[in-house]
Formats: sequence, C-alpha cells, structure tokens
Amino acid sequence: METIDVYKVIEGKNPKLARRLPRWVIDYLRRTIHEREVNEILTRFGDLEGIAFVRAALQYMRVGYHAVGMERLDPKGRYVFASNHPFGGLDGLMLADEVCTYFGDVRVVVNDLLMHLEPIKSLFVPVNKHGRQQERSVEAFNEAFASDVPIVTFPAGLCSRRQKGEVRDLAWKPNFIKKAVAYGRDVVPVYFDGRLSNFFYRLSNFRKALGVRVNIEMLYLVDEMFRQGGSDFEIVIGEPIPCDRLLARGRTPLQATQMVRERAYALREAVGRRA
Repeated sequence: METIDVYKVIEGKNPKLARRLPRWVIDYLRRTIHEREVNEILTRFGDLEGIAFVRAALQYMRVGYHAVGMERLDPKGRYVFASNHPFGGLDGLMLADEVCTYFGDVRVVVNDLLMHLEPIKSLFVPVNKHGRQQERSVEAFNEAFASDVPIVTFPAGLCSRRQKGEVRDLAWKPNFIKKAVAYGRDVVPVYFDGRLSNFFYRLSNFRKALGVRVNIEMLYLVDEMFRQGGSDFEIVIGEPIPCDRLLARGRTPLQATQMVRERAYALREAVGRRA
C-alpha cells in the first residue's frame, strides 16, 4: 500500500514551492498532519478498500456515531445529502458510513487533495478548490449526479468557523442545488453535531484579523481529526426536499441553498433525542 509523503504531495501540486521549503518546515508539516499515524492506518488496513477501509479507520480511532432519521428515506430514492461541516473530514467518513449502510453505496464530494488516499478514493467525487477543474473532473462530477448512487456533499466547502461567538458553516455554495435539479435528485438536509478545538477557531479568527487570505488553519485539520479519538457523535437526517420543489415559486438556486441550510441547522433541536 502506497503511503503518504508530505513532500511528494506538495511537489505534485507546486514543484517550485516544494524545492524552496526548508527541511524543518517539511518536518513540522509531517508532524502536524500526523504523517506517521496516517501511514500506520494505510499500512494496517491497506488490503481494504472503500467503505470497509472507512469502517476500519473509524474503529482504529475509536470514533463512533449515532444517526437518527435515515429510516424515513426511500431505500431506492436518488438523494443528495447536504450537511454542515464541523470537522472538515471526519464527518464525511461517518456520514459516508451511515449512507452506505442504508443504501449500499455512496459518493462524497471532496477536495481533490483527498484523492491521495488510495483506499477510499473510489468513494470520492473530486473538486479542485485550488485551481480550475480539469475536464475529466467535471465529467466525473456529472456522472456521479447522473447515477443512482447517493451523494454526500458539504456545500460550505470548508469546515465550520466561529462567527460572532457561534460555530457555524461559512456560506453554502449553490452548485449542489443546480445539479440536484438538473439530474432529478431530492435533497436531504443533514445536521452533524460537533466542533473543533478553540485553538483552531482562534487561529482562524487571528488570521482573518491580520488580513491573511490563505487558510493557514487548514494545516491542523488532520490533527483536529485525531483529537476526536474516543468520541461519539450524533447525526440528524432531515426530511427530503423533492427536486421539483427546490426552485418552486421563483426561488433562485441561492435562495434554495439558504433554505436547505436553514433546515439543516433546525435539525440540531433533535440532537440528544434518541429514536
């Protein structure tokens, strides 16, 4: 099983930057993203693929979850699950596991950098957030929506931030609404209960206060993921919104996006109420 090498990942994205970075920076990045621990998981469970690998990794990290509301969905329905994004990765693994358990398959819309995770890249629909999407990436995206496989998406694109004292997603992007309408998929709002450390949110706000546009705090997402080890989380699945109602009454894709977001956050009232 091929393992993760921070230097090679940077070199693949930006060769000039990789050559200019001092050795101590590379070593710091290796520690920050837990390169050793990630590679241990890849090595230990390298013979597994797809959702089997996801389940083994969650068990290895002692991460559990409880989902409510999935039973209200048609097992043969074509859905897009639109969720808030508290963790920026771990939530995607858990939601993928839950959806796959119920439907038998799943695809998750992700940053294309995650395609370096060989055992689970078959579950991913990559989106390039650091440059123009290549033609093949766009084709794969459309093919996924045209299929019958359920799709999980996090419309904010980035994990939640603390804003005005409250941890909430950044603005949701409307592309999932446009695709759901175009390919006849109902949209299911999802609320994932969780949050990252105060360090992460403080770093994010400090970076913004300095006017730095680069999301420096994203370097710590893997570290934040490993901090969740031994925890249990709750996922609340909402009522599906029929695709033909998303843009009803002259509603724009942006307005429909806001509607789905509001319904997702309204689901947190159900957190703690076990079915």
